[in-house]
Amino acid sequence: MATLKPSLSPFHTHFDQQARYHVWATHRLLEAVSRVSAEDYKRDVGLFFKSIHGTLNHLLVAEHLLWYARFSKGASPVLALDSEIEPDRERLAQALNGGSANWSQLISTWPVTLFEGHLAYRTSQGEPQSLPFAPTLAHVFNHATHHRGQITAALTHLGHECPALDMVFFLQEQQSPKA
Repeated sequence: MATLKPSLSPFHTHFDQQARYHVWATHRLLEAVSRVSAEDYKRDVGLFFKSIHGTLNHLLVAEHLLWYARFSKGASPVLALDSEIEPDRERLAQALNGGSANWSQLISTWPVTLFEGHLAYRTSQGEPQSLPFAPTLAHVFNHATHHRGQITAALTHLGHECPALDMVFFLQEQQSPKA
């Protein structure tokens, strides 16, 4: 049976684990994507954001420029979800890896009462919105998982190897003794 450190709330423990999994899965995915040719990387493979590149840019916009700003600063930038923020694939990968690492630190600073409240923000179209805080934070990690799944399907379709990103593999790796 798992034990909880007395100083951490179940919210903190759960979302810290989600954030750490997010870093792990993002890194593994981007490592696989780095081996894809430039042609396949930008090929329209029928994803919602067309290509691997388009989907990774969407993750940068949605997760880092919209949701992180909403949760960390109370800011609500107005951005198109299909914006190409970073055309260079190496800088895009660096931004995604770096941005994914920011969540755990942010989560650790929040009082437990924040998780039980609401997040007020403006949508990407500028409309006011208020949603339950904890489920909305869960959406951020779920959204990334959804798009990582799309990218792994694209990798498979294009004949490339894709990493196993199931959370259970992350959990098993976390329990393995370090060599």
